[in-house]
Amino acid sequence: MGDSSSRQKSNHRLDSWKKIAAFFGRDERTVRRWEKERGLPAHRIPGGERGVVFAYTDELREWLKGRAGELEAAESQVIRETCTREEIVGVPASGTLKNSPVLAQVLELRPTFAPRKPPLARIVVWAAPLVVVAGLMSLLSFSHRETRYKNALAAPHRPNAEAQELYLKGEYHWAKRTPADLNKAVDYFTQSIVRDPSYAQAYVGLANCYNLLREFSVMPPDEAYPRALAAAQKAVELDDTSPGAHSSLAFATYYWNWDPTTAEREYKRALELDPNFVQGHHWYATFLLTSGRIPEALDQIEQARKLDPTSTTIQADKGLILFHADRKSEAWALLKQLESTDPALATTHTYLAVIEFDRKDYENYFSESKQAAQLRHDEAALAIASAAERGFAASGVNGMRESMIPVQKEMLDRDLGSAYNLAANCALVGKREEALRYLQVAYEKRETGLLYLSRNPDFNALHDDLVYKEITERVAERVSRSQP
Repeated sequence: MGDSSSRQKSNHRLDSWKKIAAFFGRDERTVRRWEKERGLPAHRIPGGERGVVFAYTDELREWLKGRAGELEAAESQVIRETCTREEIVGVPASGTLKNSPVLAQVLELRPTFAPRKPPLARIVVWAAPLVVVAGLMSLLSFSHRETRYKNALAAPHRPNAEAQELYLKGEYHWAKRTPADLNKAVDYFTQSIVRDPSYAQAYVGLANCYNLLREFSVMPPDEAYPRALAAAQKAVELDDTSPGAHSSLAFATYYWNWDPTTAEREYKRALELDPNFVQGHHWYATFLLTSGRIPEALDQIEQARKLDPTSTTIQADKGLILFHADRKSEAWALLKQLESTDPALATTHTYLAVIEFDRKDYENYFSESKQAAQLRHDEAALAIASAAERGFAASGVNGMRESMIPVQKEMLDRDLGSAYNLAANCALVGKREEALRYLQVAYEKRETGLLYLSRNPDFNALHDDLVYKEITERVAERVSRSQP
């Protein structure tokens, strides 16, 4: 019982060949060679990006058992150096594996070679847990809950019982929308795929996780969306009759490929397949909102709400749509009600922050901004909100923006935060050159805000600038290139 528990706790993910190689203290070529020549157990999703892999802890542990001596001779010096590296989680830079609390959990497995030699077996036995589940996230670097379950169980391919059970566990955690739960859902969906690589709905679940990890956690869009896109494309390939597959593909296609035509076609396909598919109506509504088609967005979100009146995520997005429909009092009242019934939903606080700022209730604006950042585990957003609060206390709204800018720059230098939001603040305080520079950065990072740049009044002062016009034209051209 204790052994099983400790193994579960050690189940972590390494999300790239680079991280797996760094863990072993080797270069990527060596680890790839181990897979090819020594049978290192690595898996790939069929149709996934070339070179993107994942592995399982137990499989790596079993693989190592017969090879510790074989690897030891060639790698002993590397492992000796690795023992004091800080990259090995739980081992301080000045310490050794001998004193690691993590190592203590696996010592009963015993190395098969003399203790005076470098402890390769013990290192890799402990490493294996990280290699496996961490690889699950890297793997795709590459509704109504009852409706989703029905789709999963009634698809043309009948999943095996183990894959089906893992899928349902993933659905449970996905619905909670917290960073921790979404990552658990990633693990369950990926394990489901490994157990049954032809199970389309498990790919849908994985795509949905990555689509939402960008919104409900700090996973960057350039990590989340390509993985969502790869998983959704595979789901459609396996089962073209899955509404969830088309809906997930539409989401990633719009926000990552900036392809509204294909995205709308996929949303409509999902709803043709199942007119009562809640997630289809829900996500189509948010697509219509960002496209500026407010009446249609209201219609779709209301259809979703009627199909699933208990969904707080649908209600929260309805609040945002009401706000943009200039029904601000209704939006505020709805979101405040949701805040009291489901305080852990990050988007409710995010939307309320927008509304409180519009109402000039700055105290509550800061409070909601910080709550949203904390729920998303967003260090950058929390630091920026705190700076904004300090600046406002000192010099009002203009002081707030001036105080935010250096923190936003610092976070952006650390590859955190949004270049688009920084550009907006610079534009609002008259820093035109900086605003234009950071808009260019946002374009290079493919930030979602650029999809509605031309409709954002924060940039009104830049409308006569040739650089601004060039950026908006490039965005429009990129979007139009995707259209037939």
